Amino acid sequence: MDKLLPIGAVAKQFHLSVSTLRHYEDLGLVIPERVDSETGYRYYGPRQFEILNTIRYLRALDMPLPEIADFLRNRDVDRMEEKLRQQKAAVAEKRRELMRIEAKIDRRLRQLQEAQDASLGEIRQRPMPECRLVWMRQELRLHSFLDMEQSIRALDREQRETAIFLGKVGVSLSPEKLQAGRFEEYDGIFLVLEEEDRFHGKIIRIPAGECVQVRFRGSHPQAPAQYRKLMDYMAREGWTAAGFSREITLIDNGLTEDTEKFVTEITIPVTRTRPAE
Repeated sequence: MDKLLPIGAVAKQFHLSVSTLRHYEDLGLVIPERVDSETGYRYYGPRQFEILNTIRYLRALDMPLPEIADFLRNRDVDRMEEKLRQQKAAVAEKRRELMRIEAKIDRRLRQLQEAQDASLGEIRQRPMPECRLVWMRQELRLHSFLDMEQSIRALDREQRETAIFLGKVGVSLSPEKLQAGRFEEYDGIFLVLEEEDRFHGKIIRIPAGECVQVRFRGSHPQAPAQYRKLMDYMAREGWTAAGFSREITLIDNGLTEDTEKFVTEITIPVTRTRPAE
């Protein structure tokens, strides 16, 4: 009989931990050649080494252990080819998912940088690109970010993957409330869906158009003064609200405890009713 090696020596030789070898044994992947009946020490030989080489190779390809176990129970060239093709497809899907996650990270980094570099208090007139929103009618009065928590949970309920994050959830005012100057009585809460987001539920599409926008230091309690500035600007420029406002905190308590760094953005879609004064 070939010389057998104890479990510690085998673990070191194959760059594995002893606990991993024991796990492989529990799964029925690698059964020791001999187990000392008195001490319980496990010993391995060439037959186990061959299996361990196969396992290490397939794990290096990120093949799951259940798939490896299935192959070891039915070792065959055709079966190996089938497993490798399946794993190649799984790797391609994982690559697509990682690219999606990378795109989300890049987008969030850009948004955070833009929020920090924004000219605060400056009203801008700009094109508003088409976007996808999840919108929920909800009468709200906000005194702090915590007042939104229950509504946020309602948006996030039953989602396999959360799309909720600061800078994507906001509150809205209808054109009627904007015109009436009722800037503290929000009509609803919404979630902006980015291209990479997956959401199960009703989605609305907001067409591209013109908007006026302001970013300011602070959060929802400071918003009414900014709405007044926007409405005065719109009146001078001959604009009227063409849809509900979008008020989003870009930097808030979710990112920092320093209130001097809070940044909120208000966007109002507009349509022209007369020439500017």
